[in-house]
Amino acid sequence: MQRSSRKKSITIKDVASVAGVSYQTVSRVINDSPNVKTAVREKVRSAIDELGYVPNIAARRMGGSRSYLILAINDRARTLDNWAVGRGNDWVDQMLYGGMMESEDHGYRLVFELVDTEQPAASKQLATAISSLRPDGVILTPPHSENQDLADLLDANGTPYARMGSIGKTDGVNVIMDDEAAAFAATQHLLEMNHRKVAFISGSPDYLASSCRLDGYRAAMKQANAEIHPAWEQPGDFSFVSGAKAANTLFTMDDRPTAVIASNDEMAFAVLHEAAKRDISVPDQLSIISFDDTPGVRFSVPPLTAIRQPIAAMAKTAAKELIQNGASAQTGKEITLPFQLIVRQTTGPAPK
Repeated sequence: MQRSSRKKSITIKDVASVAGVSYQTVSRVINDSPNVKTAVREKVRSAIDELGYVPNIAARRMGGSRSYLILAINDRARTLDNWAVGRGNDWVDQMLYGGMMESEDHGYRLVFELVDTEQPAASKQLATAISSLRPDGVILTPPHSENQDLADLLDANGTPYARMGSIGKTDGVNVIMDDEAAAFAATQHLLEMNHRKVAFISGSPDYLASSCRLDGYRAAMKQANAEIHPAWEQPGDFSFVSGAKAANTLFTMDDRPTAVIASNDEMAFAVLHEAAKRDISVPDQLSIISFDDTPGVRFSVPPLTAIRQPIAAMAKTAAKELIQNGASAQTGKEITLPFQLIVRQTTGPAPK
C-alpha cells in the first residue's frame, strides 16, 4: 500500500502533547492571555519552536474574543473602474502594503473590502462585512473616512476604527498628512523658479484632501502676490480622463499656464500625455508637480516631481493603533505623518 507523501500538519494538540499541557493552555499562551505561569509559558513556547508550529487564526480565536482580523475598506466604484480598464491602483497597493505588513507582524490578517460611497448602500455593506468577519478594527480610507454614518455604525457595534486622511474628528484614531501644507510647498517650489502662471487641478470634491490641497495652493499664491486666473483652477476627480480634460482646457487658453499642479499621479500622467500631444516640452515650456508619488511616477517620461504622501506609513500606523490599543484606542487622537517634496525632472525655471 502506497503511503501518502504529504507532510502532516502540526496542530495545537501536537504542541500541547509535547509541552505536557492542555490545548486550552497552549491557546492562552498564543494569545498572550494572563494567568499562565512563566514556567508553563516557556515550556509551550519551546514546544512551538521545536515543532515549527504556526498558529492559525482559528486556534488563536479559541482563547478569547478577538478575531485577529483588521478590515480595510476602500471606494468601490473608483477602485473597480481602475481595475477594469487595466490601470490598477497604486494608492490601494501602497495602503495594502503598509496595513498588511504591520498586521502580519502582530499575527493578524488584513482583510480588504470595497464599499460604495453612497448611503445607505455604504452602511449596509459595511454592516454585512462586520457581521461576517467580526474584525478587531476597521481602517476607513478616503472618502469613507469622512462618512460619519459609518463611524456611528462602528461605534454602535463597539468596533474600533482608524480614519486615514481625516482631520478635526473627535472619534476614532485619525492618521493624516498635512495636505494643505503639502500643496503650499509644491506651489512655493514653482514660485521660487519664477513661475507665476501656476494652474491647479483639484481632486474629487468627495475627498477632504481635495479642498485642503486647493487651499494650500491659494495660500502660497497669495503670499507671493501671484494672481490666480479663474480658469487656472480646474476641477478633476482623480481619474486620467478628468486630468486630460483639465489639461486640454489649460493648454488651449490664450494665457496658458507655465506650470500645473495635479492632485494625484494619475491626473499628472494625463497632463504629461496632453503636453506631449501638443509638443509642449516638459520642463522647458511646462513644469508639472504631482501628488502621492506612487511607484509609477519615477517611470514617467520625464520622471515626475511629486509630493510623496506616506500612504503605506499611514496604513501601517492605523493598523498598529488598532492592534495595540483596540477598544482602548484614544478617540480623537490625531497622528500627522510628514510629506516629502521629491524633485525630479518635470519642474524647472519658468520660460522667459
